[in-house]
Amino acid sequence: MKTPMKSKLIIFALLLLACAVTGGAVSAAASDEAEVRSSVQRIFDQLKAGQYEGLYDSLPSSTRSRVTRDRFVKGLQGSRNMYQLERIEIGQPRVSGDLAVVDTTMYAHIQQPFNADGKLVVQQYLVREDGSWRVATGDRATIDRFLKSNPGFARKFPIRRTRAFVQQNGQWVEIPLGKRPTGNSR
Repeated sequence: MKTPMKSKLIIFALLLLACAVTGGAVSAAASDEAEVRSSVQRIFDQLKAGQYEGLYDSLPSSTRSRVTRDRFVKGLQGSRNMYQLERIEIGQPRVSGDLAVVDTTMYAHIQQPFNADGKLVVQQYLVREDGSWRVATGDRATIDRFLKSNPGFARKFPIRRTRAFVQQNGQWVEIPLGKRPTGNSR
């Protein structure tokens, strides 16, 4: 009769070990998700406050190698009078290794080319470099490279297009984004 008791103790010990290991993984995942959420909020706050120099450091190294700090800062400064950021809603981050994605909705008051409240629904991609989460949204080459090296993540979280809306008569109306037609259309 000692054998069944010994078997039960071994099973119980294995269950405790499994719970401890799983709990650690859940804790690590929750920590990564919290870091991603915090990074997205910090980046939005810097953008809202016009702290463009600091934003440059939030870009992946591959982006920084293609765009100078001066060009990046001047580009953002040039759009500053077009809108006033108000707030951001950050969805549930999904993390796989050094890649993360999170759905966000950014609200702003648009001043140019028209006066209206607007929102931008954006899927933010982030990569972890040197222990920090860096926003890769808008850098399609970097995102594609990371998704190619993480096909499982790419299948679960394919890139979705950014959507823009303006408020008209109390309703959110989607406005088309993308390339504008050139004057060469016949």
